[in-house]
Order: sequence, then structure tokens, then C-alpha cells
Amino acid sequence: MRLFIGLVIAVSGLTACTGYAPAASPTGMTADQVIAQMGAPETRRSVEGGSRLEYPRGPFGLHTWFVYLDASGRVVRTEQALTERNFLNINPGMGQDEVRYVLGRPGEVYTLGRSRGVVWSYRYENPFCRWYQVEIGQDQKVRSAGYGEPPECRRRDRVPFP
Repeated sequence: MRLFIGLVIAVSGLTACTGYAPAASPTGMTADQVIAQMGAPETRRSVEGGSRLEYPRGPFGLHTWFVYLDASGRVVRTEQALTERNFLNINPGMGQDEVRYVLGRPGEVYTLGRSRGVVWSYRYENPFCRWYQVEIGQDQKVRSAGYGEPPECRRRDRVPFP
């Protein structure tokens, strides 16, 4: 039992080095300070006026944090990307790169049968058990998008015991 408790404490100490979300007041922090706090970003992309660090917290995380840096590499703002407001910006015909720009990396990707494309799924914070899904066709364009029910929320038919 002591060994188990020791392992739990050791693992907790290792994970305490990086944070899940940006600092409460990150404005003015350097990129290096953000990376020291949150770890290496999944994506770093150029945006107008500077760059953006992207931190998806999936596959079961409910957030994707965007940390915007100015041209000198200092934080100007942060954004939680997985919001219904951003989901409304996803429309049929958009390219998959545009979807990644708005929402970040999907939490889960499922391949559709008969080479029809893939479905990107994004868990997000909401009062219901649902996620947002984007169907991407073989042409790498959005075919459809909407809300669905993640597998862990689906009811399972139970077979009664005899």
C-alpha cells in the first residue's frame, strides 16, 4: 500500500509541472513562460500580428486553449476555442484547415466507410452529454456539422439475468 501511495505522489509531482489552462492573468507573459507553465503546444501557427499557441486538452478534455502572442512574443490574449459561438462558424464547403483554425485539433477522428471521409469530434463544456462533430469528405471539405452524443453517454440495452 505504501508503494502505491508513493507512486501516486510521484506521478502527481510530475504532472504539477504543467498546467491545464493558461495563467489567470497571462497578458505580457513570454512564449517561454507560457510553455513552462502549460507545456509544449500541439500547434504553433502564424496569425495576423503575431502567432498563436494551441493547447487541445483531449481526447476527453473539454477545452482547447489558444494563446495569442504579439510580434515580440508576448501574450496579448487567450481564448477557449470550443464554444457554441465558434461551432456556428463551421459551415459546409469549408476546408479542413479552416476548421482547424477555428476549433483546433479534434479530440477524436473516425474514418467513415466506403471512403466517404472522416468525422472529427470535439468534446466541450456544456450541461448536456454531447459533443460537436464535423464530417470531412474525401475532398477535405466540410460536408456537414452538428451535435451528437458521445459513446459514453449512449444507453446500453441491458439483458436481464435469468
